[in-house]
Amino acid sequence: MDKNLAQHAADLDALADIAESVKRFAQREIAPHVGPWDDAGEFPRALYRQAAELGLLALGYPEALGGTPASWRLRNAMTVALCRYGGSGGVLASLFSHNIGLPPVLHHGSPPLQQAVIPAVLRGEKIAALAITEPGAGSDVAALRTTARRDGADYVLDGEKVFITSGMRADYITVAVRTSESKGAGGISMILVPGDSPGLSRHALQKMGWWCSDTAHLRFEAVRVPATHLLGEEGGGFKMIMGNFNGERLAMSAGALGFAQACYDEALDWARQRKTFGSLLTDKQVIRHKLVDMQMRIASTQAWVEALADRADAGEHGAEWVAQVCMLKNHATQTMQFCADQSVQILGGMGFMRGTKSERIYREVKVMMIGGGAEEIMKDLAARQLGL
Repeated sequence: MDKNLAQHAADLDALADIAESVKRFAQREIAPHVGPWDDAGEFPRALYRQAAELGLLALGYPEALGGTPASWRLRNAMTVALCRYGGSGGVLASLFSHNIGLPPVLHHGSPPLQQAVIPAVLRGEKIAALAITEPGAGSDVAALRTTARRDGADYVLDGEKVFITSGMRADYITVAVRTSESKGAGGISMILVPGDSPGLSRHALQKMGWWCSDTAHLRFEAVRVPATHLLGEEGGGFKMIMGNFNGERLAMSAGALGFAQACYDEALDWARQRKTFGSLLTDKQVIRHKLVDMQMRIASTQAWVEALADRADAGEHGAEWVAQVCMLKNHATQTMQFCADQSVQILGGMGFMRGTKSERIYREVKVMMIGGGAEEIMKDLAARQLGL
């Protein structure tokens, strides 16, 4: 067999293996418990260790730090399966918040800092989060106002962050700060803040969806952090943030695809069992057309996710690729929105009831369309990257 074909076959086998493994994990350890977890406003910390034992938290990280190097294709296969069979955006958001909190540490932290932080998170013993958004600065990252001033061997942080996923429980928080009086992007840096730092306070936020994912408003009041926790150089934070966003958006697109598939699965199962006026819902043309419309959008989203993952794995991260990721993120979340809406419609009254995946996903779709960059921001960024 041709060497490239053999490698392709091995890759396909690996994708199938992880998808099946994650499917079983999600069906056994997540789906049956999401309702009570939503009511509680959190899921057990033990789930981090369970996911770590399966190797899920470590995908994409170097072996020297306890990770398992993995392609975007492989990581996306995990995400899609977890969302399709677990059916909870709240679980996905918090269980994998380290995938937005750790990359700046991985790529810009000192080796001692990496060793002190990353392995414990990948083992499921610690939780990592990212804190960028502020009450007065969401997508406009260059307008953030949280400050970090140098004082001897420390930085002293003052300010606020809001809508922080895993913000209530995080043991490590990667925080975007302003380290100089320069306005705009040039004065922004990234600092890793231990969760037990004196002066850090947290307030839980109540949300439309993602109920089992803790989301926090953070306040930093003279919080002292060792200067060794600076990631990269002062003033280099904006570029880190923008690069981090691209990975987050690709992962969110894969998640949206999985949730769209979950809605389709539930709608199809219901339509094959539910009778109205003496016949199954699948006997009715209007229902079959709804299901086809869902599949049409799912298929296009899946093809786009896979294509951009392959390009990322090949090392493409230029302007055109960034534009594609922005457009994909919009397309994928619109697919999720459409499928959630159609599934609830097909389920009828049952679709309005707590306990169905479609009801939960219907409530969660809006945060997917806003988080990581709202639709309008994605369109504007794509246009700039394409030179429009």
